[in-house]
Amino acid sequence: MLNKLLGAATIAAVALTVVPASAATKMMAGCSGENMSKTESAIEAMADGGGKTAAQKEIAAAQTAMLDGKMGACAMHLGKAMHVGMMK
Repeated sequence: MLNKLLGAATIAAVALTVVPASAATKMMAGCSGENMSKTESAIEAMADGGGKTAAQKEIAAAQTAMLDGKMGACAMHLGKAMHVGMMK
């Protein structure tokens, strides 16, 4: 019984260690230079207006966050820029 509990605790500890690492990897992939370039290109193709201005501000915020190493914030701003670009 004790061996089963120790085994279950070990599996849980490994799972908790692996999940945050994979989540961080996904955030970094979402905030890559390639995704940033694609989004910037899409925004440049947009007609001038409020949507384009809002998307440009989000791209600038994403770039700042990326340079500061804040990948979660970068991914959030990049996602907002993509969303604004798709709406307009």
